[in-house]
Amino acid sequence: MYLSFNSLKFILISTLLFCFSGCTGGSGEAVPELADVSGVVTMDGAPLVNAKVIFEPQETTGNARRRASSATTQEDGSYNLDYNEDASGASLGKHRVVIIKLTDNPEDAGKQLVPTKYNDKSELTADVKADGNTINFDLKSK
Repeated sequence: MYLSFNSLKFILISTLLFCFSGCTGGSGEAVPELADVSGVVTMDGAPLVNAKVIFEPQETTGNARRRASSATTQEDGSYNLDYNEDASGASLGKHRVVIIKLTDNPEDAGKQLVPTKYNDKSELTADVKADGNTINFDLKSK
């Protein structure tokens, strides 16, 4: 399954927004209340290694949306979200969750290894609570 132009555009925009939002994090930016979020991502029961997990807040604070939090899964599929370079966790409330895993093979550059229902057209959601959160995702390849 290859990424469509819209999928590539979504990934590029999400990555740029995350990177630019992280550039302003350490200079007195008001950080909302955060909670630790960790878990394990599997696909068909096996750990999903080196996948990008992004929690996009669906609620606003003041006049602006909250920043997305993200992580990269480890060898065992585990992840721990970071809000920015200085703060871990995610803002409280409801989030849309996006999981992206591209092939490492240069011959298949841009090939998405996770079905679009988990990224470009994500159906995943999570509710981040104040007392810490373990949120696992067991994805199905079909």
